[in-house]
Amino acid sequence: MLSSASPSFAWRDGGLFRDGKPHRILSGAVHYFRVHPDQWEDRLRRLAAMGANTVDTYIAWNFHERVEGEYDFTGWRDVARFIRIAGEVGLDVFVRPSPYICAEWSNGGIPFWLSGRTQAVRTVEPVFLSALDAWYDQLIPQLVPLQAVNGGPIRLIQVENEYGSFGSDAGYMAHLRDGLRDRGLVEMLSTADGITSDMIEYGSVPGAMATFTFGTGVPRAIELKRDGEHLMCSELWGGWFDHWGEQHHIRSVDSMMSTVTELLDAGGSVSMYMAHGGTNFGFWNGSNHDGVIQPTITSYDSDAPIGEDGTLSEKFHALRAAFAPFHEGELPAVPDAPRRQSAASTPLKASASLLDVVRAVPVTASAPMPLSFDELGAEDGLVAYEAQVSFPAGASLGLRELHDRAVIFLDDVRLGVIEHDGEQSLPLPAAGGSGRLTIIVESLGRINYGPLTCQGKGILAGVVVDDRRYVHGWTHRVLGDGAPTAGGASAADAGAAGLASASLEVSEPLDAWLAFPGGTKGMVWLNGFLLGRYWERGPQETLYAPAPLWRAGANEIVVLDSDGLGDRVEIREEPVFGPVEEFIGT
Repeated sequence: MLSSASPSFAWRDGGLFRDGKPHRILSGAVHYFRVHPDQWEDRLRRLAAMGANTVDTYIAWNFHERVEGEYDFTGWRDVARFIRIAGEVGLDVFVRPSPYICAEWSNGGIPFWLSGRTQAVRTVEPVFLSALDAWYDQLIPQLVPLQAVNGGPIRLIQVENEYGSFGSDAGYMAHLRDGLRDRGLVEMLSTADGITSDMIEYGSVPGAMATFTFGTGVPRAIELKRDGEHLMCSELWGGWFDHWGEQHHIRSVDSMMSTVTELLDAGGSVSMYMAHGGTNFGFWNGSNHDGVIQPTITSYDSDAPIGEDGTLSEKFHALRAAFAPFHEGELPAVPDAPRRQSAASTPLKASASLLDVVRAVPVTASAPMPLSFDELGAEDGLVAYEAQVSFPAGASLGLRELHDRAVIFLDDVRLGVIEHDGEQSLPLPAAGGSGRLTIIVESLGRINYGPLTCQGKGILAGVVVDDRRYVHGWTHRVLGDGAPTAGGASAADAGAAGLASASLEVSEPLDAWLAFPGGTKGMVWLNGFLLGRYWERGPQETLYAPAPLWRAGANEIVVLDSDGLGDRVEIREEPVFGPVEEFIGT
């Protein structure tokens, strides 16, 4: 195939044409679901000032259909509004509505309720396709009016995301392509895969231009580019994301620009991943698994040209200089730096123990065996399991297939912590006895990439005494993303696990960076909104609190720490992402 045309975009003999004229895509990824909607326009204007002519965004299915059959395209989830703003700013839109997005996002974007029902995700398996088709019936009508043929900014649409790294179901790829076309998407189609021949083979589908994802690899992409198709990197990794317990990953300006320049000199098009990373607010972060669970941190700054709070880095200015020659006129002026709140500190006041918090939640279900998060309808967060247990002298307690982290109590005495990939048992009191067992399990993030994508959360295969006798008779309580309370419980001891709050007075709602010195493993709410998590193992030390979440006057901070509360909350004037490590994705 030498060419492929749409009403506004076409590739032909290796070139790309926009409304019939030779064109290069100079794009950057900005995810609407990682940016407060009141800041969408600001981030898109910064992208345009960087010299981009296009914004690309995934569409996260699970962000819109958290409960099966309940679709939400309002407020933060109004993706059509995000696309319209991009057009008003002067950007084309490269939309990536795959059922799977990866993106270090919970479950790779696939709803948890679906992944708990079928093991054959991303195939023609009927259960998966039925849910996918119902989703497309709701999503695609949001996009059709926004295509360039209808006067909108959408000019490029991705069929699937890095499918060649996952599967080999050609019928599934054809179903996706035909589903987009049959529902009225007529603009140019593409796929995106890594730079190996098998990834391109299994991730491609006739009628869609194959593009690449890499950190370095322009020569290999040129070798793999199919006859007549345009050379494009749909994800050029100019930075990288972070996992808890690792260092903060950066990529130098010179390293990034060497790949960008090489691609542009070869006549290619580019989309920077990420141009602006944003934040994994709430429990939306994903996890990887490479021998061990690797949960992604709350920040998705990704050492991007446009920082988490909109700060413009040296990378921004280097890309602006590189992209400028491809524009006929002057680029938009460089925006001002974002304004931030001044440094401040206020005490955290402990109000309840961790056990008081979970026991204030009504029982969701009772069952002989522990139920998984998925069976309980728990998307993420915490589940508290309770049962009576008896045990002989010298016994141990074991958790089978724990996903991901459990804090364990016996008669209100903390026994210890078990983690997903660590030792799966701990000793019970040496003298033997009986009592009430409470196990508080936290999902650290649903796996977003590889063969373990869509794996369940919770205690999946039971609790045993001495690795042989099951503990039966469980009650379950689910703590979701709402700010917790504990009724009239007594205050927690200083430094203990539990609930605490603080009031921060600000004169004007501005961006802020929050830190929790001395805190161990916690979740943070600002005025009822779950910002995300902190963890003493780092690297991230500060949480981004965007201006739209603040109000002039008093602001309530609520912290739930499963391991040990700190004594204060601080506003810091600069982010702290932790010790750095140069890293280039391949």
